[in-house]
Amino acid sequence: MVLPVIADSLKHALMITSFVMVVMLIIEYINVQTRGKWSNKLQSSRWLQIPLSAFLGIVPGCLGTYTVVSLFSHRITNFASLVTVMIATSGDEAFIMMAMIPGTFLKITFIIFFIALIIGYFLNLFPKLANYQPFEAHRGFHHHKNEKECICFEANNVQSQFKNISFSRFLFMFGVSVLFVLILLGGIGPEKWNWVRFVLLGSAAVILFIVSTVPEHFLDEHIWEHIIKKHFIKIFLWTFGTLLVLGFLEGHFEIEQWVRGNLYFILIIALLVGIIPESGPNMVFISLFVAGTIPLSILLANSIVQDGHGSLPLLAESKKSFLYVKIINLFVGLVTGLIGIYFNL
Repeated sequence: MVLPVIADSLKHALMITSFVMVVMLIIEYINVQTRGKWSNKLQSSRWLQIPLSAFLGIVPGCLGTYTVVSLFSHRITNFASLVTVMIATSGDEAFIMMAMIPGTFLKITFIIFFIALIIGYFLNLFPKLANYQPFEAHRGFHHHKNEKECICFEANNVQSQFKNISFSRFLFMFGVSVLFVLILLGGIGPEKWNWVRFVLLGSAAVILFIVSTVPEHFLDEHIWEHIIKKHFIKIFLWTFGTLLVLGFLEGHFEIEQWVRGNLYFILIIALLVGIIPESGPNMVFISLFVAGTIPLSILLANSIVQDGHGSLPLLAESKKSFLYVKIINLFVGLVTGLIGIYFNL
């Protein structure tokens, strides 16, 4: 009983973590390649900031959220756009939902995108609140210091990079090649061919191209330092640990029956856990939803309140702003959750 649960949890954790890393790397590549210029559109107007912030929020991971927090701290966007991006984002849980429940992920993304728009535009109707700004005036917005090093693709250098291949590049290429073969053979991801398997295979092929052609700087600073060291172990351990605990609990307790009889209590827990500026703990609610233990309304409420690591820079810059955002998000999440439970969603 113990070994099958461990093996199953390990297999699913590896699959989820691998997919998370693949999508993170693609987004990192796009951001570096464009030098973050797409974020400058947030400066257009306070009304355009709302849909742009909502869009950046639904981009999986914390990249879009970090961008809006930085723009807010530089007095480029307003508080309404900050609330908008925090409602729209689901942090690293977005990657995990994409891997485990792609259909539900799209539904949740669609719903929270429009909820974020509504709340953002509503806050803009109250200039004093919408323009709340605790920071002293900052000028400019700084991108990567070594912009010259952050050219992701230079055709003239690809051949020399292969001739003098570094150990790190060989290691990355070998690892991605193994991932590609495992997906191709059904060892990771769906056992049958479907659109999810095609997406995984295509994504792995894109990653193989990236690790084969980017300069050493990108391999060392962006892939290793930013993605693998900061995210891989943490996401894998949280995912594996949550799946393992739930696997043992489901084998010994009637969790589903207890949860369904205490939905309002679970809703409050989901909201409170969402306050934590950390992605891992929210994985519990995704796993409970996948198991059919909680309804969509509770997962949706948790997704509205939680923002992964996206709020950590805000917490460091302004604890009052962090508190105000969380209070608003808690209220929105509570109302959404109660409406969903009432209508059995």
